[in-house]
Amino acid sequence: MPELPEVETVRVGLEKLVKGHTIISVEVRWEAIVGMSSAEFDHELAGRTIEKIERRGKYLLFRLSGGMTMISHLRMEGAYYTVPTGTAPAKHDEVTFHLDDRDLFYRDTRKFGRMVLVPDEKTMTIAGLAKIGPEPTDDTLTLEYMVAEFAKTKTYIKPFLLDQSHIAGLGNIYVDETLWQTKIHPLQPANSISKRKLGELRRNIIDELARATKHHGTTVHSFTNAFGQAGQFQNELQVYGRVNQPCERCGTPLVKIKVAQRGTTYCPKCQVLKPVK
Repeated sequence: MPELPEVETVRVGLEKLVKGHTIISVEVRWEAIVGMSSAEFDHELAGRTIEKIERRGKYLLFRLSGGMTMISHLRMEGAYYTVPTGTAPAKHDEVTFHLDDRDLFYRDTRKFGRMVLVPDEKTMTIAGLAKIGPEPTDDTLTLEYMVAEFAKTKTYIKPFLLDQSHIAGLGNIYVDETLWQTKIHPLQPANSISKRKLGELRRNIIDELARATKHHGTTVHSFTNAFGQAGQFQNELQVYGRVNQPCERCGTPLVKIKVAQRGTTYCPKCQVLKPVK
């Protein structure tokens, strides 16, 4: 699933490609993605201009003229790309936005992605956004917030960080990476982590996501940006996807376990599970 760096990379590309363009018409070939008929979706969008594209966590927010927002979640393999007007859709191109001088395709091999149309003022009321946590930036993710939030639960740190209601934008890749960087075991209870360690984790989360975004995200399976280009950060990963390879810090072979049904790679020597007092 695309995480914050990948979604931000898509957003930046779409801003360059479709911002300021008007939607002439829309065709939907898999209606579950938009939650209404193709005719209804077309009726709601035709004639609206894409004024800007924002991001909140893993969600893309297409701000449209007339006070409407199209909220898009890419889920596992959703992707946007532009093509010349009149280009025939390929097998998995499920939505076509016919713009004033080009077409915007939405491709989704697994058909898990979703688009929701809402008035601007209701954007933050839909499920997923209503309870979303702060963005991982210096200004929005404070140590004071993390200390208070982590103290509330004994949940293992790995699923705690995957829950978007705590911190927005983190997924399996960057949770594994930042826990390794901070030397925290993925099964460490959230409320047992010291303030000093939380400070290190905060710094690593902010820096890692910024660095991954600079490298245009990580391509593990099929992620590409709006220009059809793969990300580059997979070449920088220190633990994710490196099971049985030596830890870059101590040389111990990395191991992989299941935590909350997610494959989790960590170093058994660097990331020791601390006893809870």
